[in-house]
Amino acid sequence: MKNYKFSVIIFFILLFFSCKECVDKILPAEKITSITNRYEKILYVAKDAKHPPRTINTNSDLVTTDIYDWTSGFFAGNLWYIFELTKDEKWKTEAFKWTEALDTIQYWSGHHDVGFMINCSFGNGLRLSKKAEYKKVLIQAAESLCKRYNPVTKCIKSWDYRKAWDGKTEWFYPVIIDNMMNLELLFEASLLSGNKRFAEIAIQHAETTMKNHYRKDYSCYHVVDYDTLTGKILDKATCQGFTDESAWARGQAWGLYGFTLCYRYTKDTRFLDFAEKIANFIIHNPNLPSDLIPYWDYNANNKNFVPEWKYDASKFKEIPRDASAAAITCSALCELSGYSTKHKYEYIDFAEKSLKSLNSPAYMVVSGKNNYFILDHSVGSIPHGAEIDVPLIYADYYFLEAVLRMKKLNINPT
Repeated sequence: MKNYKFSVIIFFILLFFSCKECVDKILPAEKITSITNRYEKILYVAKDAKHPPRTINTNSDLVTTDIYDWTSGFFAGNLWYIFELTKDEKWKTEAFKWTEALDTIQYWSGHHDVGFMINCSFGNGLRLSKKAEYKKVLIQAAESLCKRYNPVTKCIKSWDYRKAWDGKTEWFYPVIIDNMMNLELLFEASLLSGNKRFAEIAIQHAETTMKNHYRKDYSCYHVVDYDTLTGKILDKATCQGFTDESAWARGQAWGLYGFTLCYRYTKDTRFLDFAEKIANFIIHNPNLPSDLIPYWDYNANNKNFVPEWKYDASKFKEIPRDASAAAITCSALCELSGYSTKHKYEYIDFAEKSLKSLNSPAYMVVSGKNNYFILDHSVGSIPHGAEIDVPLIYADYYFLEAVLRMKKLNINPT
């Protein structure tokens, strides 16, 4: 028996060091130094916490936004993640500053992205600092988000009235797949407050999305528009993708991540099964490049898909990739691997290979036009001509999250 126990101890010691080596290969010390150096440059240039960084322009200058932009919480979240990665207190100090600059967002109900804005900043802040005031912010933000819920449509409205990119189609109650990400705020607030209504709305939204957003192959539309009087579907579209019927890469990643977190909080196997089916669509997609970093749309290289909007492929030397979609997918698969019994190691393998690609010189450019952000080669919206082949703040966020999640997977193999 003593020999058996000794063998088990030796096994786990060897496993710990082999997995630590694996993590070090994914993000070695010199890469961490490069990341911190870049973020120190951002802090030096972007001194106004009311204008968080978002990307760079054609002159390689830092582009910031205001606190009501949907991306406003990611920079604070990145500072929290860098603190978690390095344990250096100076990043914690900066994280407090940039987080608390978003304080008024807790009362904002102008769009659904209050979940991104508050959970990435105050949510990580509460987790890593235990600051009691942050709990109240999360609960109030959840109240604000719930103002956009309609019991007739049984989902949360993403945007207010607008016209589609074709300039003709009207959307009265548009719900986008990105909204799945904001459910985490509701689930967290439900746990923090004891208010079951937050979780009930999150579950109802997820169920409605399962029913209406997804196709038979488990790819999803970007936008579903509803009639607020009857709950009837008025339109299905893909606003930022190649065509309405194509699979916009970041949208597929949002869905995978969203249903994975739904299972985390509910333990409802419907959500686990659905997340696994989305993962299967992504992992085994015939249009996925060999380095596992997807094109901006999974059908962008498919001649059977002809965009309704004006698309000039000659503008690009090659089809743009979306590193942000890869980072989101990678982070989601790290978590999903902890829940799946059938595909655990497939998900870990895919996530590790994706991280290695993102960590390579092809995407983590050590010199060139990007002097601020971690990853290059992300896409905002090609149909709108916005942020094409540039670094984006949320790509960095999910990359750092994926690294931290992979680290936890490796040193806690159970």
